[in-house]
Amino acid sequence: MKFGYWSPVFGSWLRNVDDDTTQCSWEYIKDLTLKAEKLGYSLTLVPELYLNDIKGHKAPCLDAWAVATALASITQKIEILVALRPQYHQVAITAKELATLAQISNHRFSINLVSAWWEEEARQFGIDFKAHDDRYTFLSEYAQILKGFWSQSPFSFKGKYFEFKDSYNEPKPSTKPLIYAGGESETGRNAITQFADFYLMHGGTPSEIKAKIKDMKARRAKAGLGEFKGFGMAAYIIIKNTQEEALAELKRITTIKNEDVYANSYQDFTSNSNLNVELSKAEYSVSNRGLRANLIGTAQQVRAKIKEFEEAGVDLLIIQCANMKEELKKIAHELF
Repeated sequence: MKFGYWSPVFGSWLRNVDDDTTQCSWEYIKDLTLKAEKLGYSLTLVPELYLNDIKGHKAPCLDAWAVATALASITQKIEILVALRPQYHQVAITAKELATLAQISNHRFSINLVSAWWEEEARQFGIDFKAHDDRYTFLSEYAQILKGFWSQSPFSFKGKYFEFKDSYNEPKPSTKPLIYAGGESETGRNAITQFADFYLMHGGTPSEIKAKIKDMKARRAKAGLGEFKGFGMAAYIIIKNTQEEALAELKRITTIKNEDVYANSYQDFTSNSNLNVELSKAEYSVSNRGLRANLIGTAQQVRAKIKEFEEAGVDLLIIQCANMKEELKKIAHELF
């Protein structure tokens, strides 16, 4: 099992808590990453949104690609996995940018291809927001073009959304950047089967995760493609001295402060996502459904639960927690 963590480009991951010391600042993220690298974390996921969906539209939110590029230049070992929403990045330019970042990072720079879900954010930033299935068609073509520019000269492509003819894009990366992706709908899983190296999941029970991994392996085999390089899962971790303390912390972070504001945000997310499970409002209290894995309790209890996920097929755990500097250190010492 490898351990990664989410870089807090929004600051806190908690919708109902105001005293989280996790900061939305470059200095905080830089210090966090350098310490995490020394602690043994193998990866940091840098999520991409241009509005803060956790604390509200008026709250600050850093640019994922600026942060990820800077992290690549100051670290030595940790993998930088940055979210990429194709609608927000012109594909030919992004192919060149990633080839350049491969050199800067010594091939530690990867992408998490995301179909995007937030229609209001797209409206505010002047981005065309497509229907769910169309977003995955767009994403699939985008992935094909990235791989084409990384391997062919000249490169030609004609699809529903993109067309290139005899296009040059140099230099080629000597090692192609890895592509991670997650999706639960039928359309999403079919698309991801074709282009992703790693499949990412947003938690669930060990049996649910095992079923998802089995399904994706079967799709890959049916498509006649090689096996995925790995399977990752996002998880929010709470470790306390006793289970009672851990459950008290869970109650604290899932107690809704303003029902009206919370309900609007919850509806905004669920109406534009095609989930295969019902997301409770308690689970929505933490970003990216991190509570679904239920990694809550004493260190011994959480270790046992992680072992169940490892046996189910998960080989990468991408962690959220609060307060991040303190908790990432505690998690490394008590779990790794």
